Amino acid sequence: MSEKSYSYEQAGVSIAAGNALVKAIAPLARATARAGADAELGGFGGFFDLKAAGYADPLLVAANDGVGTKVKLAIDHDRHDAIGIDLVAMCVNDLIVQGAEPLLFLDYFATGKLENGIAERVVAGIAQGCKIAGCALIGGETAEMPGMYAPGDYDLAGFCVGAVERGQQLTGDKVAAGDVLLGLASSGVHSNGYSLVRRLAADKGWKLDRPALFDADRLLIDALIEPTRIYVKSLLSLIRQGRIHALAHITGGGLLENVPRVLPGGLHARIDAGAWPQPRLMAFLQAQGNIEPGEMARTFNCGIGMVLAVAADEVAGLTADLEAAGETVFVIGAVESGPRGCTVQGSADGWSARENWEVSHLA
Repeated sequence: MSEKSYSYEQAGVSIAAGNALVKAIAPLARATARAGADAELGGFGGFFDLKAAGYADPLLVAANDGVGTKVKLAIDHDRHDAIGIDLVAMCVNDLIVQGAEPLLFLDYFATGKLENGIAERVVAGIAQGCKIAGCALIGGETAEMPGMYAPGDYDLAGFCVGAVERGQQLTGDKVAAGDVLLGLASSGVHSNGYSLVRRLAADKGWKLDRPALFDADRLLIDALIEPTRIYVKSLLSLIRQGRIHALAHITGGGLLENVPRVLPGGLHARIDAGAWPQPRLMAFLQAQGNIEPGEMARTFNCGIGMVLAVAADEVAGLTADLEAAGETVFVIGAVESGPRGCTVQGSADGWSARENWEVSHLA
């Protein structure tokens, strides 16, 4: 009796499916080509020519991130087309706050069983995010791992490298007392706080496939899954002009914990929550969870996806330039002398019906 012959396919991994996926996504990557990268897939690594990209004495800056449990929301509700934009956004927004231009991107897609239709939709979103950010998708990894993931589940990670000419990097050393804080509007929840969003959805019995209570023209799932805004092209030229002292990407930890990360010692950020209208989605989340203002300020972006520290005499000009680039801009506070940290204060017109609330975080 001959012994049974085993194959990788029988173990749950399809080499043919993997090869088919690479062939299918190659045109998506090619569409992200830019100076310095031809964005061809298939080699063991991707090349990037910094000289061809126009850099003379560059510093490289690298970032990696994921999308968190927003991926689960996308999986459960068949919203795979834009989750890749979130993946790119979380990385490139972290580069631009260093003053770096995102140049190249690589992705990691892991699943139990490769379903090419879904994987292609995800990678198409990654390619779209790369085009918005102006970086090239030069490679990635697709991992099919039976037994590691529940049927239909997948996870994502992104890796991005950027560059900034020596001396143009943003370190926060130019921030001074008297600087004004500008806030750029977010597009929604972005990619943080989704474990709480999903817990509320389950506990409150939300019908995500029905119109949102706060926006009858949108399904609730579409409001929740709105991709993270990418701020790169709006900010890059202003950074190179030396008009921005510091930038803070508002991710996990919210305003309270992210703004102090770009402040030198001896400086404190004071933010007025009444300086911008609370997005109706955020008001809905707060009301549904009876969430305290302090918890809102450290869990969600509360409508502000990026914070700029700028000189007072630059406020009018920068606001005009940013609005011309498509951003919604608010003057949300100022930098003052004090212990390194951030205070967010509000009133009944802010994020809560509670009068005159104030929450602080010291770095």
